Amino acid sequence: MSQQWSADTYAENAAYVPAFGADVLALLDPKPGEDILDLGCGDGVLSEKIAAAGARVIGVDASADMVAAARRRGVDARVADGHALDFSHAFDAVFSNAALHWMRDPDRVLVGVHRALRRGGRFVGEMGGQGNVAAVRAAITAALAEEGIDAAALDPWYFPSAEEYRCKLEAAGFVVDTIVLFARPTPLPTGIEGWLDTFAGPFLNAVPVAQALRLRARIAVLASSTLNAAGDTWQADYVRLRFRARSQ
Repeated sequence: MSQQWSADTYAENAAYVPAFGADVLALLDPKPGEDILDLGCGDGVLSEKIAAAGARVIGVDASADMVAAARRRGVDARVADGHALDFSHAFDAVFSNAALHWMRDPDRVLVGVHRALRRGGRFVGEMGGQGNVAAVRAAITAALAEEGIDAAALDPWYFPSAEEYRCKLEAAGFVVDTIVLFARPTPLPTGIEGWLDTFAGPFLNAVPVAQALRLRARIAVLASSTLNAAGDTWQADYVRLRFRARSQ
């Protein structure tokens, strides 16, 4: 089952995601009058900031609920599949924060991004990278295995290494200016349960509600020694991949 998004749940449990986007926005460096596509715009928090810099912004997201939230912020947001972008030489830049790792066919995504950019346009983004939420994934895998469920078959994420993604960018026609993989341990304001409710739908929604609740509790137990050792503050083991590239 694919990930189902709720703008309200996201705002409650994961407001840190756009908050951490400030450094990616700085790397984008939007200019007045530029046309910029926000790929995976979510609820439009960062799209709104790009527009405040004077750029013209279009946001696209696969979730109708997220798009509706972005529109309430005044963003020109549209429901679209990131694997099937239909823009042609329309943008000076494409921006993406915490969305590309949900798109499991990166080659198709990059073809669409490259086509959407004007010559010399830039592609700036941050996504989950190799090793992202490894402890969380290990707990999910173990809990599901106890129930006879293969977590790998439900895994919705693509977390590449810097070298792998550099190769994909170059194959799609980009020149890579910078690409870096780095750890960013991240406090979870509503604990691991809130994180699972927000991001682990493909695993938990594949079973009946009672079983999902049991799994959620078991995942928390399995992950606690690594991610909540002190017993008071949950911290996810995020690893991010940040890059800036230019189309040729």
